[in-house]
Amino acid sequence: MGFLLVDKQGHQNQRMVVFGAIFLLTTLLILYSSNSGSQLYFSVGASNHHYVSKNTNLKTWSTRDTYVPVYGNKTFSLHCGHCALVTSSSHVLGSGAGREIDGSECVIRMNDAPTSGFERDVGNRTTLRVVAHSSVFRVVRRPAEFLNLSTTDMSVVFWGPPTKIGRDAKGTLFRLIQRVSATYRNVSFYTITPSKMKKFDSLFQRETGRDREKSRSWLSTGWFTMVIAIELCDNIKVYGMVPPNYCGRKQSKRMPYHYYKPRGSDECAMYLQNERGRRGNHHRFITEKQVFSRWAKHYNITFSTPTW
Repeated sequence: MGFLLVDKQGHQNQRMVVFGAIFLLTTLLILYSSNSGSQLYFSVGASNHHYVSKNTNLKTWSTRDTYVPVYGNKTFSLHCGHCALVTSSSHVLGSGAGREIDGSECVIRMNDAPTSGFERDVGNRTTLRVVAHSSVFRVVRRPAEFLNLSTTDMSVVFWGPPTKIGRDAKGTLFRLIQRVSATYRNVSFYTITPSKMKKFDSLFQRETGRDREKSRSWLSTGWFTMVIAIELCDNIKVYGMVPPNYCGRKQSKRMPYHYYKPRGSDECAMYLQNERGRRGNHHRFITEKQVFSRWAKHYNITFSTPTW
């Protein structure tokens, strides 16, 4: 009789353990499914939350000589008290921020984002344009638009793999950059050295906990532009960049990825597709914006249209 009682209690204890495990697993699944719509598939680890303030000072992390002049022996010595960093997002449309942007000490733009026809919202001045290797042809095709030929204080920084824009590159891209640089002497052209490109990769890994190559991530022009702006500017106001959680909300209308391509891809669709992509290489736009939101606290960065 005692043996049967003990055996019965043992079965009850086992059943309680099993039920407890099932309950815990079910709870975790519910929590995961309820958050999956707003959580990032490529998220920044909590352990990296205070990494910048403790380990990386972007004001001193790299010397300026890592920007090499394409022509001549110029030095990239630009420094600005207040910078306007104008993104290519359609969120700038209707902002009427053009006069404010042009009133900034320095205006930074990206790739082939135009000003003609959009002056009211994005301004007309350009102090620095950061150009990806994939955008070189589009920029040099319209030099009057993108190179501000009437001024003498504009700089262009080209970034990309050394095999594309390096001095030892076998392709035609670097020769094209050289030709443009020799033609428009009033504009200062620079490329990012291979060693600096590796530092950008290392920075991404330190800030996100992800190896760029192993995670099949492509750094965006926004990543390079933000870091360069932090190096050059005492204060930065960013125009048109959405916060990292923006695309997790229910959107009221479609927003084109580029303000100058109204029929182009939807911005949030582009962000989410790249953020979740596992096959092939992808930009991690949302992850980068998570990092930018942390940097904002350390480097006097504010965001406008929309305001964070």
